Amino acid sequence: MRVVIAGAGSVGRSIARELLHNGHQVLLVDKDADDVQASRVPDASWLLADACEITSLTEAGLADCDVVVAATGDDKANLVVSLLAKTEFGVPRTVARVNNPRNEWMFDESWGVDVAVSTPRLMTALVEEAVSVGDLVQIFTFQKGGATMVELTLPADSPYAGSRVGDVALPRDTTLVGIIRDGLPIAPTRDDSVEVGDELLFLTVEEVEDDLEDLLSPGHRKPRGEVDHADDEDDL
Repeated sequence: MRVVIAGAGSVGRSIARELLHNGHQVLLVDKDADDVQASRVPDASWLLADACEITSLTEAGLADCDVVVAATGDDKANLVVSLLAKTEFGVPRTVARVNNPRNEWMFDESWGVDVAVSTPRLMTALVEEAVSVGDLVQIFTFQKGGATMVELTLPADSPYAGSRVGDVALPRDTTLVGIIRDGLPIAPTRDDSVEVGDELLFLTVEEVEDDLEDLLSPGHRKPRGEVDHADDEDDL
């Protein structure tokens, strides 16, 4: 697989190293000469250029690449790179880094983004997943289909503690895909039980996340509010 990464900072270089380790071809593109140093990732190809310009992306060979990763520290640049990759070069898959969580709502198909990765959201999810009991924690959003992966640690006062998986009346478009108990993963069947302290992993959609949390952990947290996107436009 051939991957072009826009942004050769610490994040871009780390992604490049992992992809190279897995046997992929990688080209790093950056306009900052201080970051474009082949010795930092010697197995990658390098291009000193502005990834927001079509001529630079043409030189990078986007028409022949499988994935573009927009990994700069500037959300505006990551959106432009993703949009150009999709509309001008027809790149099959784009992955974009979100630096400011207030801008997450823009990172969707309308800007050519297939997958948005928000570092602040991931860090928040990891913190909450580690310490929260009874709260639904969003781990990941599948941008293309609108599905999410969420986690909930079952509290002692859950009405379903000790129940069979098959007896839990899950909301629509929701599937229990895994249980972590005592640090070990379980692939749940209908006859398995859900116990207090279990970490439950679900695939669901955002529209029913509040229903899922209220079902398994009623009264633990207020419903999530709507994001005021109008106030966020100035953050780009």
